[in-house]
Amino acid sequence: MKKIMFFDVDGTLIPEDGDHVVPESTFEALRLARKAGNLLFVNTGRTPVMVGEKIRSMGFDGFICGCGTYIECGGRELFYNRLSREFCLSVAETVRKYDGCPMYEHRGGIFSDPKTRRIEPVCGIHDSLGINGLSDNRTVYDDDFIFDKFVLSFDEKTDLEHLRPKIEEDFAWIERGETFAELVPKNCSKATGIDFVRERLGLERGQCYAIGDSLNDLPMFSAVGTSISMGNGEMLAPYADYVTDDIHADGLYKAMEHFGFFEE
Repeated sequence: MKKIMFFDVDGTLIPEDGDHVVPESTFEALRLARKAGNLLFVNTGRTPVMVGEKIRSMGFDGFICGCGTYIECGGRELFYNRLSREFCLSVAETVRKYDGCPMYEHRGGIFSDPKTRRIEPVCGIHDSLGINGLSDNRTVYDDDFIFDKFVLSFDEKTDLEHLRPKIEEDFAWIERGETFAELVPKNCSKATGIDFVRERLGLERGQCYAIGDSLNDLPMFSAVGTSISMGNGEMLAPYADYVTDDIHADGLYKAMEHFGFFEE
């Protein structure tokens, strides 16, 4: 029976430490799984513009990006959750009013708000994207400003008591650290992305597998028959059906071998 695997990117396909080099065993696992006739999809919080050529060249059948806000298969767009410019401007005004530090992520670019304070880690993330050519200093004041999701840094000066409830009217608030959150439209998630793909391809839940390493991968686990945590995913591991080795110890290859992805 054909299987489909949904992969997180950071910490699963690509190490988050060191030089971010994809292990050779990962390339081999993907090659063998494709050869056996299985399907491979990326399922990431990254918006399409942040899914670089390195990832796209690895031979995936499709991509669920921006926590389910964008889906493509075979190079063809299947779904896009478009937010209105008016709504995006109102969100930016709210974040500015309550003194948060945002980075707005769109399928085609990254937008910052120069009138907000610089708070780590968002300002550091934005700076690193600029260094890597993924940010070209676009701001919320540009005529084409619109976003799909956003991340937010905050500190003791941020009026979180009023900001968070206001944002949570329309967005899921995903904790990414003590002073860092990821905000995704409530109608989208890594799980809704999987549901869309599964139904589109006519697959059963039992044919679906997901592998990740952090708590933002939990929605994936709720949408598949088998959930897998990388060994470096200490916080995610208790929720997984199976825990494989660390990314640096061929964990992805071992998991796919264990579940028969190489069997023709």
